[in-house]
Amino acid sequence: MRFILFLGALFGHIYCRETFVGDQVLEITPSNEEQMKSLVQLEAEEHLQLDFWKPVTIPGARAHVRVPFGSVQAVKAFLESQGIAYSIMIEDVQVLLDKEDEEMLQNRRRERNGNFNFGAYHTLEEISQEMDNIVAEHPGLVSKVRVGASFENRTLTALKFSTGGDKPAIWLDAGIHAREWVTQATALWTANKIASDYGRDPSITSILDAVDVFLLPVTNPDGYVFSQTHNRMWRKTRSKVSGSLCVGVDPNRNWDAGFGGPGASASPCSDSYRGSRANSEVEVKSIVDFIQNHGKVKAFITLHSYSQLLMFPYGYKCTKPEHFDELNDVAQKAAQSLASLHGTKYEVGPICSAIYQASGGSIDWSYDSGIKYSFAFELRDTGRYGFLLPASQILPTAEETWLGLETIMGHVRDHPY
Repeated sequence: MRFILFLGALFGHIYCRETFVGDQVLEITPSNEEQMKSLVQLEAEEHLQLDFWKPVTIPGARAHVRVPFGSVQAVKAFLESQGIAYSIMIEDVQVLLDKEDEEMLQNRRRERNGNFNFGAYHTLEEISQEMDNIVAEHPGLVSKVRVGASFENRTLTALKFSTGGDKPAIWLDAGIHAREWVTQATALWTANKIASDYGRDPSITSILDAVDVFLLPVTNPDGYVFSQTHNRMWRKTRSKVSGSLCVGVDPNRNWDAGFGGPGASASPCSDSYRGSRANSEVEVKSIVDFIQNHGKVKAFITLHSYSQLLMFPYGYKCTKPEHFDELNDVAQKAAQSLASLHGTKYEVGPICSAIYQASGGSIDWSYDSGIKYSFAFELRDTGRYGFLLPASQILPTAEETWLGLETIMGHVRDHPY
């Protein structure tokens, strides 16, 4: 049975937050097909409540699994009985969460003087306020655009960066998976970077003189709020699922691209539940409608974490896209640009080979809809902290990610179609 902690000081309210005391994150390395099958069987044991942060893909690849305290001994015993190698990545998940909470509280106190800290994690309300501030400081360049609303009726607000005229556009979103907090933080830093440096940075200036940029920092606002107030490990939306007590859909399995295929679950209780139909999630449908109505979106870029990957289609099938050579070349150059700052290495390739086969993903939909430049970033790290990346890594992550984004945007600018 999970423990519940009442925590109010951080957000100014009393919330019931699930705790993860004693939960461990294991790195598991099956060495052959038999061990792979054993790991799949282990994942199917619902009573263990395993949370696969990084699923196993091929023998020799590493899986990352959060194991609830009550299941730790049983899981380790099973792995040892099967001869499957494992190591402990995170000894106690709650220790990292407590530190994260304390840092957010300290930052909120520091920000009372009015200086927003882009190197900290923030609530949805604080992110929204800073978006307003960016618009107020750069009214000739930045405006707010309502993309739609979430299941719980939170507005999906994008920032539009435009120098005027009827231009092609680049779409950039983050936080479609709620618990991937470094993506929302990176997107907000990126918004401020673009707004502040237009007219001063030749690269940003030339990009915005040629294209508009739409940036949606929090694609799954309901899930993001829930991840901060109730369950830090929450990934999905918060929609009601007919006929089930389980809540939410994986919004990156819900797009109309190979919907219902490999890598998406039909079980409403699964973290990768695809939903009842493509576009069932209002958050997904809102973006689909917005992009289709715009008609001139030429690049679709989405930020995820973690794994340090830069990927392009396809995920729902393992065949190369028509523009494989160009997409691969652009992604390789973007990864080199990213690595030039802090030496952070990214692997590049189609989703299916770079990470795993997964259907219903956003960049597969965008590519099949005619948006050639469709890319997904998996930001830091490769597993030391996973979804619980310390706030001290937000700024270096955002800074290096921008160099990759800038390379892609520059290519889009120079190669109209």
